Amino acid sequence: MNRNIVVVAAFVSGLLFTGSAMAQCGGASWYGPGFHGKTAASGERYNQNAMTAAHKTLPFGTVVEVVDQRTGKSVTVKINDRGPFHKGRIIDLSKAAATKLGIRDAGVGKVCIAKS
Repeated sequence: MNRNIVVVAAFVSGLLFTGSAMAQCGGASWYGPGFHGKTAASGERYNQNAMTAAHKTLPFGTVVEVVDQRTGKSVTVKINDRGPFHKGRIIDLSKAAATKLGIRDAGVGKVCIAKS
């Protein structure tokens, strides 16, 4: 039932992807220090201080809005890497994005994402 409420709320607030892809909701985590300066899957150099994220399937360069389900805070990030690789997680945020969203200290959060 909670999932239905989230989907309805996403629809009402305009958080659905346009076209065939619907907003995704699930876990978010973050990564940073161990990857800073290394090459991301897109070929870009990973910058933990940039507003970027990793997603399993969205095309590189896609801009998405990430909304914390608990607080309603949101951030806009560009997909430039692949991941996450943990069950139940749909996005890995850069350190900067996780900080701005307010989930850095917890390490994980429940979010919905939609194309911006």
